[in-house]
Amino acid sequence: MHLERLIRILEVVGDADDSTVAEICDRAGLPKPTAYRLVQDLAGAGLLEPVSRGRFAIGARLKRIVHGAQSDRALLAVVGPVLKAAATEHGAAFFLSRLRGKAVEIIRVETPDTGVSYLHPGLGKRPMHACSCAKAIAAHSPGLFATDDMAGRLRAYTEFTVTDADDLQAEFAAIRQRGYAECVEEIERGLCSVAAPLAPGGPGATMSIGATGSTRVFTPEFRAELGLRITAIAQDLATRMGWDTASDAKAAG
Repeated sequence: MHLERLIRILEVVGDADDSTVAEICDRAGLPKPTAYRLVQDLAGAGLLEPVSRGRFAIGARLKRIVHGAQSDRALLAVVGPVLKAAATEHGAAFFLSRLRGKAVEIIRVETPDTGVSYLHPGLGKRPMHACSCAKAIAAHSPGLFATDDMAGRLRAYTEFTVTDADDLQAEFAAIRQRGYAECVEEIERGLCSVAAPLAPGGPGATMSIGATGSTRVFTPEFRAELGLRITAIAQDLATRMGWDTASDAKAAG
């Protein structure tokens, strides 16, 4: 009975975006003292949070529980439209990647509808050391890329591929500092990409978004501007997912 009341309160608040205790009493059919006590219990556990005087919304902890084991379908429902808008705005293909086990896969690509030419990155697994989507994730996942294990095993796809494990660790440090990763002809001649993790720690660190294009279009200046833009988009998505990016950054640092 106690659990059922807690669940009902969460359903009421979730349906309305935010509610007062009086509204919860009315919709959940609870006495005011009981509703007030249970709301305080839920707020204390981080499952509800006050958003203004007397009003409560679903808390960050519950959002993290819901989104932490995000299915591709649920994730794409949030991220897909944002990638599509970015692709149209910037005239480039935008992608979403996520970590599966110890591999990074591109799971969605959105392309511009403006008639401009673009380079499609394709779907599937990417090398951890030679693609921006994977490097953005690896840079924030210390246990994912062990220098001793990788020494002498990094394949050179082009003459620009970083194959020295120590050099790669230095690049990871630079990625963490600036917030985004680059791949400039490291996996294919003429192809560039820029990507950022959705967050520097927590579930967002296992996902990245980015864009791909030709070296002609993705000049150093363009990549720098796009990197900042992608980082901002990623931070906005993380906030919408309910991930505490400030706490994640502190934990990751």
